[in-house]
Amino acid sequence: MLQQSVKFYSALIAAGLAMPTAGTAQTTSSPPRLVLQITVDQLRADLIARYSQGYGDGGFNYLLRNGAVYQNAHHRHANTETIVGHTTLATGADPAIHGMVANLWYDRKAGRQYYNVQDEEFPLLGAHGVDQDDEIDPTQRAATTDGRSPRAILTTTVSDEIADFFGPDAKVFGVSVKDRGAISMAGHAGTAYWFSKSEGRFVTSTYYRDAYPDWVGAWQDKGLVESYAGTQWTLSQPAETYRFAELDDQPWETDLPGWGTVFPHEYGPADNPYFTTFLTLSPAGDALTVDFAKTLIDVEQVGADEVTDYLSISLSSTDYVGHIFGPSSLESEDNLKQLDGQLADLLSYVDARVGLRNTLVILSADHGGAENPGYLETLGIEAQMFSFDSLDTTPGAQRLKDAFGVGRELIQNFSAPYVYLDQTLIAERGLDADEVERAVAQELQQLPGIAFAVSSSALRRGQVADTSISQSVLRNFHPDRSGDIYVVFEPHWFIGDLDGLSVAAAHGSPWSYDSHVPLIFAGPGIKAKTVVRRVETVDIAPTITTYLGTKLPSGVSGVPLVEVFE
Repeated sequence: MLQQSVKFYSALIAAGLAMPTAGTAQTTSSPPRLVLQITVDQLRADLIARYSQGYGDGGFNYLLRNGAVYQNAHHRHANTETIVGHTTLATGADPAIHGMVANLWYDRKAGRQYYNVQDEEFPLLGAHGVDQDDEIDPTQRAATTDGRSPRAILTTTVSDEIADFFGPDAKVFGVSVKDRGAISMAGHAGTAYWFSKSEGRFVTSTYYRDAYPDWVGAWQDKGLVESYAGTQWTLSQPAETYRFAELDDQPWETDLPGWGTVFPHEYGPADNPYFTTFLTLSPAGDALTVDFAKTLIDVEQVGADEVTDYLSISLSSTDYVGHIFGPSSLESEDNLKQLDGQLADLLSYVDARVGLRNTLVILSADHGGAENPGYLETLGIEAQMFSFDSLDTTPGAQRLKDAFGVGRELIQNFSAPYVYLDQTLIAERGLDADEVERAVAQELQQLPGIAFAVSSSALRRGQVADTSISQSVLRNFHPDRSGDIYVVFEPHWFIGDLDGLSVAAAHGSPWSYDSHVPLIFAGPGIKAKTVVRRVETVDIAPTITTYLGTKLPSGVSGVPLVEVFE
């Protein structure tokens, strides 16, 4: 049935029968010159409208006015983290298929954490890696090598299929502050650039290039990064227009030394070890990313000819600001207003260089984000923080010891949401691994704050309840990378400490505040409309490739969104 749909919609595009949209787009019988896929990290679906006062006409409002707007789009996998969501957007596959099941998973052979895009065979090109002393992103800090590549992604991406179908003249790029945000979307065939906080510039690895093109150095030399030294992040609009104007200093906000919890936020001198980190914790991170992408478009002549090119821009500031201050904060509110301006600037630039009438634009997010428990309590909603150490003081630990001769020692590692058991200890004791998994899962599920604890043995056999949450966990299961037990916390229960960094807000659950994301398609032949039926993010990649007439990504789980073709 899907193959028939693909042939039908490909024929539609080839025949030029798509309906014209508003604005500068027009009916076309040719593929677009550019596919521009914009991913806003941690952009929960409601935030666009919630902070819309003061938006201009050219950013979010342009897309909302001219695009097919899906108001009920969700990630359908359980672990709503950055690499998981980005790769799902890129591949149209579930994590069980594309393999990126978490930002971190435990490498049993090496006995250490594995960072999703690390690859020791492809070191950074002319650059140092993460500064372990100053890096506050715990997932990047956990990487055991500075090398980076997309080789851990097990399926093809939209960008790969574009490169395959349109040939070597198709230009394919991914840009982001985060390495995982750029690499996942650029795929195996493209080139990824990301912002190195330790270097204060955009970098890549030897997987992609043997040397930097001259324009990358020229962009750095113009001094945009350094121009923030000695300046401040201040409100971009009059204070009285903000919903959270009187709530600038909320007690749950993370107080990073030198950055503070109230406006203005000082970037400080350029030689401050945290100067570049502060840039990413503010709208400056997105401004740098957009400016770099604009230079890339200009110099690499992206979208300049009739061959379809692909550019992914993943904007990370919303995620970092959300973690530090929470989505309900004055900082998040101003960040969204400034993000709107950056989107307007980007779309205007693309219109001038390529023409929005020649560009397919897709906007979505890798995941949503939860509110801080303190904020929820102001609304009368009970919320709590979970500590995994609570297992040590419960009867469950003793019951495990009575059953197997060992208790808490059975748990070797907890890389949320996965629990990894000590398989060596289990083997030495002559224990049945599946039995131990089930017993530990049962005890974990007794802990306050844990809704479900599902063993991998149950997932391998498909022995899970036929519920939406259980199925989302199953879609996240990869036998070689997932842990022995998947833990789902109760709604509004959170881990507030990410490897030593206390955060105001987190994400990673299958609940709607983490799964619900915006989704907009705008471009040639797409009629402006609002769609309220539930759709899933695995539908995005097959919609793009069907629109272009290319082969579907190899692991695709979704189906084309019919409203894009009406």
